[in-house]
Amino acid sequence: MGSSRFFTLKEARLSNNCPECYSNDSLELTFKQKLSENIFYKAITADIKSQMQCHNCNTQIFPIRWTDDIERVVDYQKRAVQPKPKSFKLKPLAWAFIAFDLLLLVGIILFATGIVSFK
Repeated sequence: MGSSRFFTLKEARLSNNCPECYSNDSLELTFKQKLSENIFYKAITADIKSQMQCHNCNTQIFPIRWTDDIERVVDYQKRAVQPKPKSFKLKPLAWAFIAFDLLLLVGIILFATGIVSFK
């Protein structure tokens, strides 16, 4: 029913050596932010993930394989990322559902207080 996906915030090419193939110009660091969506709302969350890819050997470089130099560059890039602010937006179906509930509540209150009666 609902889906979550990540959209790209920033991509940065790194000049560090790849821990797998030792190429010095093929590392790319990508930061992504989470977007949740279903039929009632769309929301951007504060959840940010990063991944590193080597384009020379086509492997994903996990944090366990990072060298101290790579970690310093990743920390610098994390500080430079500008995440989108958290947001929450209701879709038209949600607004229709809220309006219907309000009308139903008003009708019940009017009927219970005796203002409106059905004969």
